[in-house]
Amino acid sequence: MLNIKIVTWSLGIFTAVSFIVCVSYGLITPESIHMHTFLESVLPAFKWLTFWGFILGLIESFLYGVYAGLVFVPVYNFFYKKWAIAKPN
Repeated sequence: MLNIKIVTWSLGIFTAVSFIVCVSYGLITPESIHMHTFLESVLPAFKWLTFWGFILGLIESFLYGVYAGLVFVPVYNFFYKKWAIAKPN
């Protein structure tokens, strides 16, 4: 069984850190291989290289991870209860 709080926070932090890595990558690489077009496509109202765009992107990325945890854990736990093999004592 998965703990929804642990998984949700873990995924939220993971996606927020991934966003920071993508933005950092975009700052140190040539523009032809930036990820800003992808980020602008998947993060509503995100604008590349603006302070508020960065904050909004960070929040949205975190919330995408939270959403994934909130959906995944109940589904996983449901199937775990249904199909888990009991451990012999």
